[in-house]
Amino acid sequence: MNENQIVHKALEQLDAQTGIKGKWKTTNKEVDGELDLYTAPNNLHLLVEVKKELRQHHLPHIFEMAKKYQPLMVVAENIFPTLKQLLRDKKIAYLDTAGNMYAHTATHFIWIDGNKIVEEKKTATNRAFTKTGLKTVFYLLLNKDAINMPHRTLAAATGVALGNIKNVIEGLRDAGFILQVNDTKLKLQNKKALLERWITGYRETLKPALLLGKYRFWNDKKMQNWQKLPVKGGEDMWGGEPAGEFLTNYLMPQNLTLYTNNKTALVTKWTIIPDEKGPVHFYEKFWKDETIDKDKYVPPLLAYADLMITEDPRCQETAQMIYDKYLKDEFK
Repeated sequence: MNENQIVHKALEQLDAQTGIKGKWKTTNKEVDGELDLYTAPNNLHLLVEVKKELRQHHLPHIFEMAKKYQPLMVVAENIFPTLKQLLRDKKIAYLDTAGNMYAHTATHFIWIDGNKIVEEKKTATNRAFTKTGLKTVFYLLLNKDAINMPHRTLAAATGVALGNIKNVIEGLRDAGFILQVNDTKLKLQNKKALLERWITGYRETLKPALLLGKYRFWNDKKMQNWQKLPVKGGEDMWGGEPAGEFLTNYLMPQNLTLYTNNKTALVTKWTIIPDEKGPVHFYEKFWKDETIDKDKYVPPLLAYADLMITEDPRCQETAQMIYDKYLKDEFK
């Protein structure tokens, strides 16, 4: 469902469950829209952020928006109970597509819970958001001209089979993320929504499949001197917390994330041993591009995603700093 469909379904269920009717309109403001709920004795006017499914990594942005726009409501297909509690703690309103709602303002207190979301028949998976598709979308987000590259060039840069590139492009088109500028030129649109959808897919589908192993050092002092560890720039690239430190000079890493295709050699050089709870995490490097692979840390977009999908406030704070400094203008 797109944003309008999510809001309209949520309002339909709210009406069915409570008799409360609402009127929704999109805006040109930073928020997604405005909602008027017709409640006695006074109507309730809310500014709205719409999410397909609210996730932990969305919360820092929601909390910042709530400081600027009052009262703020989050409307989503589904909101997990733990996230509902975090929203209530901040007195941020919410509404889901089952008709569950919370709003606490100077004039209203509404709390509806316990309605179950009706499972809809699953549709075919959009090929742009499979493991293969997510690799391609990552590259398209990094390179604004890549959408018009020859498919063979795009396949080589992403490591994705040539036959899959067309499916990914069509999947993005079907989801409303591609604009046909003219007969030959395409352009990505709704890039902020695409970024959020990519991060969700990256967290759930792509990143777990890239994990090469977790390790710890024989000598704990190496953790403190992690920047001296031997890495081959462009082939071994710091992600997560180390990338956050390089990009902001703000975060002292407690876990080391490295994207590499040289795991075996690094295990020997670093003198590390397997440990599922260890602080060293190796992931497969899933892209190839000379313009990207010039640093010893990943592009800001991937560092942002790595940090946002943690549940660590210090990492999410650093992620917001990266977004504001490196990404905000591209994803307005």
